[in-house]
Amino acid sequence: MQITTARVRRAALALALGGAVALTCHTVLAGLPREGHRSPAPGPSGLAPAPGAPGIGDPLMPLDGNGGYTVRRYTLDLDWRAPGTPFPAGTTIAATATQDLSRFDLDFAGNTLHRVTVDGAPATAVRDGDELVVTPAHPIPHGGAFTVRVTYTADPTGRRQRTDAIREYGWVPTPDGTLIYAQPDGAKLVFPVNDHPSLRAPVTFHITTPPGLRAVANGRLVDRAGQPGGRVRWTYDSEEPIAAQLVQVAIGRFTFADGRGPHGLPLRDVVPDGLVTDTGAARSRTPDHLAWLERRLGPYPFPRYGVLVGDTDLPVALETQSLSVVPKDDLLGDPADAERNLVHELTHQWTGDSVAIRRWSDLWLSEGHARYYERLYAAEHGGVGMADAMRAAYEQHDQWRHDDGAPAEPTEPTLFKVMRYDGSALVLYALREKVGDEAFDRIERTWVTRYRGRAAGTRDFVALASEVAGEDLTPFLTPWLYGPDTPEMPGHPDWHVDPVED
Repeated sequence: MQITTARVRRAALALALGGAVALTCHTVLAGLPREGHRSPAPGPSGLAPAPGAPGIGDPLMPLDGNGGYTVRRYTLDLDWRAPGTPFPAGTTIAATATQDLSRFDLDFAGNTLHRVTVDGAPATAVRDGDELVVTPAHPIPHGGAFTVRVTYTADPTGRRQRTDAIREYGWVPTPDGTLIYAQPDGAKLVFPVNDHPSLRAPVTFHITTPPGLRAVANGRLVDRAGQPGGRVRWTYDSEEPIAAQLVQVAIGRFTFADGRGPHGLPLRDVVPDGLVTDTGAARSRTPDHLAWLERRLGPYPFPRYGVLVGDTDLPVALETQSLSVVPKDDLLGDPADAERNLVHELTHQWTGDSVAIRRWSDLWLSEGHARYYERLYAAEHGGVGMADAMRAAYEQHDQWRHDDGAPAEPTEPTLFKVMRYDGSALVLYALREKVGDEAFDRIERTWVTRYRGRAAGTRDFVALASEVAGEDLTPFLTPWLYGPDTPEMPGHPDWHVDPVED
């Protein structure tokens, strides 16, 4: 994620946990409460079936994700009608139980619920804040495959307002359509989901649009089929497992601008019709950005890439997997700023998308890497020198620690702060100064190669860096990542930290 405006490029995004939304179920889904019912008989494991946990235990967002099952695939059916108009929708979830399961949760909010089935049989479903608690007609055995179908009316006006820089998330309107801002946990406003950045599954998208509009989603266009009344059904496959916060669906009057990147990589930009020419110069730099990053991080990790030009007023770019959202104002403004933002979101495809974070406190690994390479690219292309940019961050680092917590230890669920950006890029710069350019480059390439397609955390990074560098870096990195005070910068004894102001 890159938070920008035309003039302010380092705005911080405070992550609000948002209160529970009370929603009404318009069907016969009157369910049992969470407590007070009799336990089912023991399953094949010999243990009595039990409820799956309502969250995976992330300390910063305890109800993100769900326990008791893993998702094998999502299939989204979205029968979109018009801007700001509710429309019929359904989600099918193919899952596997990781315990003998009496009931389970889905993260789901902001929509009118109609019907829930498990393996085709009606299931009991009740709202509990942003959780949808599903009790199947029969317990699901450990290791058992099952299919959940949820039908609902999607509400594109039901996005959530925020007081921080992103302002709103979920469905976000455009002049003739919509797109999704799912980060950090807005996917549950769009479809029922197991929503945590460490949890990924492939997604099939079926999106039906009115005549004259196009739909786009992550991955590959599989089919485009005419429907009655001139409507069109678009089918996309994500091609790779994807975290909910990286899902993208957009509908509008788009031009698909196809091209090729390094090694013939398919490129597909999705641009509102009236912005094709004016954004062309900025978008044409993507092959060069890819080649520059591949020299540092190795091969691009997905089958295709592209930029979705966001025709919105939101000053936020997002690293939605294989199709980054970049606001139009970013691409129409200063060319150097446009390149920085494009490189930032592209870097995320390696660090944050391919290598997912294990917990929200590991966000520094995602945003810090994106900011580091964004700064490095700018420095090598006529911008502020890397040492100058990092020295400026070093001077403010104690203040950021005081305000927002150390890079890997946020003090509260206000994650998207400047500490996770420039403050975390500074940690990587310090590591480079400690081990040298050659060892640092090997650490980076090994990191994105070893953990490609997996989730990894701070402890994993420290262990890998130590292994590759041939020395235990724990004593060096621990105060940088967790300490209350900024350590001395290797090789720069003249750098000083500004005093903290309360």
